[in-house]
Amino acid sequence: MRNKLTDELAVCGMNAVLAAGEFNPQKINRLFLREDRLQSFTGICKQLAERKRPYKICEDEELERICKSVHHQGVVAMIEEPVIEPLSLEDLELWANEGKTGVILHSVGNDHNLGAIARAAAFFDVTYIILNEKDSMPSGNTDEQAQQAQQTTQLTTSAYRVAEGAFEHLTVRRVSNTAAFLKDASKKIVTIGTDTRARMRIKDLNEIVKNTKIKTERVGCRPGIALLLGNEETGLPKNIKDQCSCLLRIPGTGNIESLNVSQAAALFLHAIYEL
Repeated sequence: MRNKLTDELAVCGMNAVLAAGEFNPQKINRLFLREDRLQSFTGICKQLAERKRPYKICEDEELERICKSVHHQGVVAMIEEPVIEPLSLEDLELWANEGKTGVILHSVGNDHNLGAIARAAAFFDVTYIILNEKDSMPSGNTDEQAQQAQQTTQLTTSAYRVAEGAFEHLTVRRVSNTAAFLKDASKKIVTIGTDTRARMRIKDLNEIVKNTKIKTERVGCRPGIALLLGNEETGLPKNIKDQCSCLLRIPGTGNIESLNVSQAAALFLHAIYEL
């Protein structure tokens, strides 16, 4: 939930709030917690007191009102509204030269999936996530889902909670045109598009990276890699797939057409991590 009057975002959940307090304590403006959570957040409360920022012991009903969720796990932090900056050429050059791994999301359109992908990304040492600022849900969804989709280029309370603190370890940027961005990016990094009908499989990843002509400035460092994920119903559009270095699929029985996008992300990111 956002507080438009104070330009704040509610972050709830034990791990999400603990991570914010450990890695970015300066962005916590206020803290609300149940009495039984006080021991776990003593350090954060002390920091807030030193900065003359308030914290308050609350019951579940008040916590639910603050974050608009029953999944608060007994603690809610109000943080400064996250601002997602546009991707700069300097960002891309740095990540390419250092052989970093990234995730590019196009029309994923669900904050729970975004949070789950971020969690997998942080677990497998991903440096950045790039969002398309025009992301939208496919037609046929409810008004509420459409509204959530429009917020994909923002980091929501739900995304933070599902991510379990992952956003404290990731740089999030945005682009206005994914295909145009890939046209230039694919000259500097290996861009892997996901496609359930691709000829090559995830097991071919090692050979693809080994044979790429893209090199880094650091000796012995593999090239930067970016994983592209699209909408669960429609996948990546053709104009985006055409700009990828390669298209890969995850083989399965065929009983189910595809995995959830966050499950697919975890499998691909593990394969990249193992290179």
